[in-house]
Amino acid sequence: MGKTTRVLAVAAVAAAAGGVAWALRDLPAQLGAVPTGARAERMRRSPQFGEGRFRNSVPADILPPHAMRNAFVELLTGKEPRRPAGTIPVVRPELGGKLTPDGLHVTWLGHSTALVEIEGVRVLFDPVWSDRCSPTWFLGPKRMHPMPLPIDELPRIDAVVISHDHYDHLDLASIRALLRTQQAPFLVPLGVGGHLERWGVPRERLVELDWEEQATVKGVRLTATAARHFSGRRFARDGTLWASWVVKGAQRSVFYTGDSGYFDGYKEIGAQHGPFDASLIQVGAYNDAWPDIHMKPEDGASAHLDVQAGVLIPLHWCTFNLALHAWSEPVERLLEESAARDITLVVPRPGDRVDIDVLPAVEPWWRPIA
Repeated sequence: MGKTTRVLAVAAVAAAAGGVAWALRDLPAQLGAVPTGARAERMRRSPQFGEGRFRNSVPADILPPHAMRNAFVELLTGKEPRRPAGTIPVVRPELGGKLTPDGLHVTWLGHSTALVEIEGVRVLFDPVWSDRCSPTWFLGPKRMHPMPLPIDELPRIDAVVISHDHYDHLDLASIRALLRTQQAPFLVPLGVGGHLERWGVPRERLVELDWEEQATVKGVRLTATAARHFSGRRFARDGTLWASWVVKGAQRSVFYTGDSGYFDGYKEIGAQHGPFDASLIQVGAYNDAWPDIHMKPEDGASAHLDVQAGVLIPLHWCTFNLALHAWSEPVERLLEESAARDITLVVPRPGDRVDIDVLPAVEPWWRPIA
């Protein structure tokens, strides 16, 4: 090999290494932070914490031994259409109007991102605006529809609420954008504040809660409640807590599941905090291999009834391909189950703003593209 060839080869290797380094530039930050100091000490005092990690109140198999093998086989051989055949309809929501002191509106923005407007207060759940729910921008599940509006065009947000630290619920780019464009506090389960603090969120804007702890924002009380799930942005699991959330104003109320398998804790939440005007329920990304950590649509219907909610709005479907079922299966199964159990169901398109007091009829907008 001549000198010129060697120089070119070295330059090519250096360029490739530089390209890899650039592509992975945000990876260390994406992984978040391991809680330390006072934050770690508070976690250790939690009734949910033991043997070095957080635990579910009802034990859950995260991925049973056979799960990955069966899932891999299904991934290669399954015939389910896991993506829509056409373009998902997206609506640009009108969010800038004056809020009424007794009103309740829910705007589903895709996957588990939802904006609740309750008694004049805006609460944003699990904001994910990135194209992928992944620690990298070039690999991982990719969004199947655009967000209904840019994150910097959101109206004033009064509270940003996170259910847990998985990538499809806690998004680095979205947190940084909200930090820049909003003044709202971030309400998170125990330990999750370490990630946000690493990303630049000041401590005075962080509110970390254990299950059944609460905070009040402009007269609306937000309570972290139990869920049956797990956490982790690295290889280790359960270093931070996961939660569902209760949002209660003087007259109106909403329950948000986050991610969870079905468990008796929903009846306890209903007894202690219900009834609710509406529930926002995880119904997608389920599989027989992991029944303890994600609900099937029928489980979601049961959870809705358990917490004593009036209107059911399904979340955690449509936007990202995270499981092996057909794209539209969650909402079709939920529609059938809701009819059988006399549940009031609303299935918004991404961006639809639902007035809980003036409900639209269920329009199966997904069927022409399923």
